[in-house]
Amino acid sequence: MSTYAFLRRSQPVPVEYRSVFRHLYWDIAWYGVLSGSAIAFLTVYATRLGASPFMVGLLTAGPAVINLMFTLPTGRWLESRPIGPAVFWSSVFNRFFYLIWVVIPWLFLPQGQLWAFVLVTLLMSIPGTALSVGFNALFAEAVPTEWRGHVTGIRNAVLSVAFVAATLVSGQILARVAFPLNYQIVFAIGLLGAAMSSVHVYFVRPVGGHSEDPSSWRNLGDLASPGRLRGAVSGVRTSVGLRFLVSKQRVRSLLRFEILSGPFGIVLLGLFAFHLAQYLAIPLFPLVWVNDLNFSDDLISFSQALFYVAVFVGSTQLSRLVKRFGNQRVTAAGVLLLALYPAISAVMRGPFLFMVVSLLGGAAWSLVGGGIANYILDRTPHDDRPAHLAWYNLALNGAILLGALGGPLLADVVGITAALFIAAGARAISGVYIWRRG
Repeated sequence: MSTYAFLRRSQPVPVEYRSVFRHLYWDIAWYGVLSGSAIAFLTVYATRLGASPFMVGLLTAGPAVINLMFTLPTGRWLESRPIGPAVFWSSVFNRFFYLIWVVIPWLFLPQGQLWAFVLVTLLMSIPGTALSVGFNALFAEAVPTEWRGHVTGIRNAVLSVAFVAATLVSGQILARVAFPLNYQIVFAIGLLGAAMSSVHVYFVRPVGGHSEDPSSWRNLGDLASPGRLRGAVSGVRTSVGLRFLVSKQRVRSLLRFEILSGPFGIVLLGLFAFHLAQYLAIPLFPLVWVNDLNFSDDLISFSQALFYVAVFVGSTQLSRLVKRFGNQRVTAAGVLLLALYPAISAVMRGPFLFMVVSLLGGAAWSLVGGGIANYILDRTPHDDRPAHLAWYNLALNGAILLGALGGPLLADVVGITAALFIAAGARAISGVYIWRRG
């Protein structure tokens, strides 16, 4: 369904759902503030502190380790608890740590700050995993199937506006206020967004009385991934189907190896290769922007805003493209286009190409982020989705871990420019594989 599907709804929202929908809209607005401020600029701040490529990689890879360890146990833990309160308290514990982000510059010297941020991101990822898995399930329970296109369309629009506004405002603060107070203010804005988002999550309670037909399950289509530390350039959504891991019917064994030897193993290999190639480059981008090209914070903020605008505009065309080409080819085309981001980043020398690559990257991610979820669901049997999606989330987080740590190590050996070209080539190869074999 198009992102603008909500504009075409003729019938009024049922009275019993109006309050729930309203709080979902405010939740995503404040999450956009958080994502466009604190999350978007964490690695940039670390780079300005003098972080090495490996340290930037740790900031990206650390949460993946926690997600690998806790995603499945979290699903089991959430099974036996009311989903609304569990998600709310997970959000509170996760977002408390943004307060620590604000005070870290007052407590440590630059090198100590870097290690403090690594430790804090690890700790906050534990409740963050519960928030990510649980919110996915809460949304599915709170919003009836027939209204999901309506609600996600509005949420995605609100998220886009809030992210772009927060990013641009943060860029102006970073440009006009002395370092490091400027980043502390940006982190405080993120803290405000996090706290207000949790307030509205508290009021999102399932009304009940609706159920899903397993044969018609599709990705929820939400661009947000609460609980996960993802900036614009790393992609606004790669997790899929986490709600299937919170099931009232226990799955005897999720990680069954026979799944890998079947047709889904071919799909999983292509997606693992893509995510690995994707995250090889991600820790290197802020190093190029700050250390090699000396881009200002307001220029970086503008580029991130452009990236997200392109994601949103591209997502409005996704339904038409999928209808014509299918989820597999749309995903593969997005991966191939996404290979241009590190390739152009390796050769750009000024702001013009920076803006161009931000638009191209956002357009590419609108295809990948929008197509990959339903591509995966197309390749999974509806009566065994939790087991297949457990393998995908394991592959995803494993790829993030290996890529985010391997990229900086590769850059140390061959240089950042060559590492970016290698990442671009790996993305292109994975795109061809998904197109031909997926």
